[in-house]
Amino acid sequence: MRCPNCQSKDIGKIGTNQYYCWNCFVEMSLQKGKLSMHQVEEDGSLSSLDDLFEDQDLHVGM
Repeated sequence: MRCPNCQSKDIGKIGTNQYYCWNCFVEMSLQKGKLSMHQVEEDGSLSSLDDLFEDQDLHVGM
């Protein structure tokens, strides 16, 4: 799997269907074959980045 944001393969699993890109520091969650991208803010909250990507960029083929 590659990060849709930076194309890095440096992705770690942080939970059930949750991943983290160590290159661009983006959190991803996988649900029904589609990634949801989030930026981790300074206070620990998450901001959605989904509107920055095309739908096909977030689809993960199983």
